[in-house]
Amino acid sequence: MSLIASLPNIDKIADSVFVMHERSEKFIPYHSHEKGQLSYVEGGLAYLQLNDKNYVIPARHYFWVPSGLEHILKIGHSGTILRSIFFYTYDDNKSLFFSEVGIYPINALLLQMIKYTELWDGPIKSDDSRYQFLSVIKNILPEISNKKLPISLPFTDHERMQPILEFIANNITANHTLASLSTHFGIGERSLSRLFQITLKTSFLQYLKLLRMVRSIELMLQSDISISEIGYAVGYDSLSSFSNTFYQMTNYRPSDFKREIAARE
Repeated sequence: MSLIASLPNIDKIADSVFVMHERSEKFIPYHSHEKGQLSYVEGGLAYLQLNDKNYVIPARHYFWVPSGLEHILKIGHSGTILRSIFFYTYDDNKSLFFSEVGIYPINALLLQMIKYTELWDGPIKSDDSRYQFLSVIKNILPEISNKKLPISLPFTDHERMQPILEFIANNITANHTLASLSTHFGIGERSLSRLFQITLKTSFLQYLKLLRMVRSIELMLQSDISISEIGYAVGYDSLSSFSNTFYQMTNYRPSDFKREIAARE
């Protein structure tokens, strides 16, 4: 059964754990559930949209969505599998982990535990022998989830900003500045700067960095081009500049990030 079809069933038994390994759906519109969601992205990319941010989740990473939080899920590649476990919430207060959205690189232990559940489907009740195994997964999450991937891209439905953001995304290699954008769109520099702050809650330069980091992660996963080629493809004129910015935003060097992803395949 698909995730969309399963949504009404996830919360039917409050203290159960609901297991699903999704292969087909590319877009799950705004929804929420009373259970907390653990999802592992296998192959390709997934995108998580909530509040005013878009998160990119690379392959070999997992994410946590707290109980009751409305979100959209998008799958970026036909080969992507989303392995999800929806947990009861009666013990969520034992750790702040369960109240925050987070994206984390998978480790060998959690990967094997999630894959062990791949033939399970639907609600698993507390009197089921498999329930204890799933409870262990939830219990270890706060302990092993200590290296959050800090990549989230703010978004807005503001009519004036939409064409500006589309223009930047479609011309990501260009040397964008507030001055060049204000000339192109006929908006004063100060007004444009305020638009970024008001609609996206961030500066123009910070938004541009985040967009380029998201695009670079997509290229790492969806192409075989070198790190230097990726840097040029997202608008950097030197490998060192790209590498330094990537490290600043993710706490990884791009080569290390790509190597870790490859090692988990």
